Amino acid sequence: MNHLHGKVVVVTGAGRGLGREYAKLAAAEGAHVVVDDTGAAADGTGADPSLAQAVADEITAAGGSAVASSADAAAIAGAQELLDLALERFGRVDGLVNNAGILRDRMFVNMSEDEWDDVIHGQLRAAFAPCRVFGAHWRERSKAGDEVSASIVNVASTSGLNGAVGQSNYGAAKAGIASLTIILAQEIGRYGVRVNAITPVARTRMTEDVPGIKDMVAAPADPSAFDTYHPANVAPIVAHLLTDACDVTGKVFYAKGGEIRQFLPWHYGQTIVKDGRWTLDELAVEMKPLEQDTADGSGATHG
Repeated sequence: MNHLHGKVVVVTGAGRGLGREYAKLAAAEGAHVVVDDTGAAADGTGADPSLAQAVADEITAAGGSAVASSADAAAIAGAQELLDLALERFGRVDGLVNNAGILRDRMFVNMSEDEWDDVIHGQLRAAFAPCRVFGAHWRERSKAGDEVSASIVNVASTSGLNGAVGQSNYGAAKAGIASLTIILAQEIGRYGVRVNAITPVARTRMTEDVPGIKDMVAAPADPSAFDTYHPANVAPIVAHLLTDACDVTGKVFYAKGGEIRQFLPWHYGQTIVKDGRWTLDELAVEMKPLEQDTADGSGATHG
């Protein structure tokens, strides 16, 4: 179990759930891990630095290498604090997992400005700030002549890519993270940095609070049965994307239990063409094929 031997990996939102599993597996695979978590509640309120420290202690007790941080990943200053900590304690940084985020569900017409702004900040900005700081660091190293082999793993969501009622703020932020991933991969790949994203489906404090989801993601009654929604099931794809053996970039992957799918980006469907400007009467007829979507077996929708 040395697929990440000697690597230095920073994981934000690593005090609980999925982030905790990402940090633990990275350490078990030989990485030095910076475990970051403010300890805030799911809605972003409060703070408890002991959560990150507990995960770091768990890793070191198991023979791994970790240090805790309670820096705010959604702030440039907090992201810089994480980079500085990794460099100070371990001398380098090779991987970044942007898992930090908050949730404040509300039907859109009832949503307040704060509920919108706080989730965009706590999700999209929590990916932006570390990517900005760490990306600049790796670019500087590359321009200085160092050989860089780094990886960023962002965390998007099916709420953003497929949609989810009551999660317009969260979904908009997660869709933004997926788009950021694709664009950033194009921009900083020249510096030796790969950028990918995952859309995890697992049992966390966020999913357990969503009406109708809690029962679906519950642990099986039979302890010998495979626990499809255990967050540890998602950790291997994250660790894989951090390894040098993985050369993929600019991709988004869905992960649930033992199932991994490639998410396809927005793409063109059927087309109508006229040599000139359309009239409304013409469009009322010719647009019909484009307006009647059909789903195929791959899960993609084509107009």
